[in-house]
Amino acid sequence: MLYYGSFGRKAFIPMALKIINIVGARPNLPKIAPLMREMQRHPEIEPILVHTGQHYDATLSDIFFRQMGIPAPRVNLEVGSGSHAVQTAEVLKRIEPVLLEHQPDLVLVVGDVNSTIAVSLAAVKLGISVAHVEAGLRSFDRGMPEEINRILTDALADYLFVTEEDAIQNLQKEGRPRESIHLVGNVMIDSLRYFLPTAQKSPIGEDLGLKNGAEWQRFAVLTLHRPSNVDATEKLAELLTAVDAIAAQVPVIFPVHPRTQQRLAQAGSTTHPRLKLIPPVGYLDFLCLLSKAMLVLTDSGGIQEETTALGVPCLTLRENTERPITISQGTNQLVGTDPRKILTAAEAVLAGKAKPGRIPPLWDGHAAERIVEVLLRKSPPGPHRKSALPVT
Repeated sequence: MLYYGSFGRKAFIPMALKIINIVGARPNLPKIAPLMREMQRHPEIEPILVHTGQHYDATLSDIFFRQMGIPAPRVNLEVGSGSHAVQTAEVLKRIEPVLLEHQPDLVLVVGDVNSTIAVSLAAVKLGISVAHVEAGLRSFDRGMPEEINRILTDALADYLFVTEEDAIQNLQKEGRPRESIHLVGNVMIDSLRYFLPTAQKSPIGEDLGLKNGAEWQRFAVLTLHRPSNVDATEKLAELLTAVDAIAAQVPVIFPVHPRTQQRLAQAGSTTHPRLKLIPPVGYLDFLCLLSKAMLVLTDSGGIQEETTALGVPCLTLRENTERPITISQGTNQLVGTDPRKILTAAEAVLAGKAKPGRIPPLWDGHAAERIVEVLLRKSPPGPHRKSALPVT
């Protein structure tokens, strides 16, 4: 790479390690934020952010970019919604010209959304290395689309960055070489630790009537979005029966995912007055609520990790989890979707009998630093870029 100095003489600038970083959905954003921040600290790295547009609603993406200081994407594929097949195919089709134009040394993907597998597949077919952050997580339930995305992405990736020891064992059982696996910690927790002091200044407690001065009242937080929980009217009604019983004891704050909002409207559900349905909130407001809650009920993967890091009791409304360390070491309990079991577990927490937990190793806020260190050590800047050829 050449440029002309002030006296017209050519000067040589060493080639940077060009990394295309992919985000596709809101859960990706707290994961990519610390990685982009760390890469920007290294002049020997040229980070490029590409948004596939898998989540296109401003309440699901734009506010996270603003609050987390994530740079505007260099490219937005604007894929939008659709079935898993349609979404995956559109990302594949639209990312290939971007990879051919920018000729990156590496593509970095996070999590387990459709964009993760689609971009990984496009990259490896063009001879571009792939790094997968949050590799090796397994629910062992292939009925979950995310599980398929995780397995296939890990089969393609050259760099497998894991959050916990169980993930190492999963990957080795699947035949991945140990030298490609790196235990680095959890980038979600990097964001949590970085933003928590700011989040705790959020006015959302006063806005929702949960805080008077410096005093917070007891309350719970609920999130629901998985198709298995919200798409069937009967299942959603059963879950809300348990939640209503909890709301009779403490207010339950329920930021409603658009998918869930549609199902509630279709079901014509009525809920307890202290089950407060609110629109989706930004990262800082939600982190504030999580940190102050007495109890969290969720079917999300990331929230299981965040509550463990915060020491907040969590009840996971699923039959399995791909994050077992939140149960073996953290504050999470896998309670399923039986209303009686949910209510029994919640009442135990409200009675002061919460499951004790501890923060897993390396969940210390420095995962992004470890990831970047590995990438620079294993793939240093220099004239090693592979030529990406069009698919014929």
